[in-house]
Amino acid sequence: MKSIWIANYNGVEIRIENSWLKGESLYVDGKLQDQQMNAFSSVLTGKIQTSESDKSIKANLGGFFSVNCRLFVENELIEIKKIK
Repeated sequence: MKSIWIANYNGVEIRIENSWLKGESLYVDGKLQDQQMNAFSSVLTGKIQTSESDKSIKANLGGFFSVNCRLFVENELIEIKKIK
């Protein structure tokens, strides 16, 4: 089973994928920034490059029967949409 979440932050696409076989992955504009292989919870980190500065990204995934995802940019919770 595979789950996918997508957010748009100031024109940058942030995509988080969770798969039983491949683990968890964080993509920023299609480029892989972090990957983990954890059974129950995971934290993925990355950066968004802007003209002003780099902004930190953190995605928390966890759950037993279904996986939930929370996305933070510069420690601020960002709305994210589950598409699969």
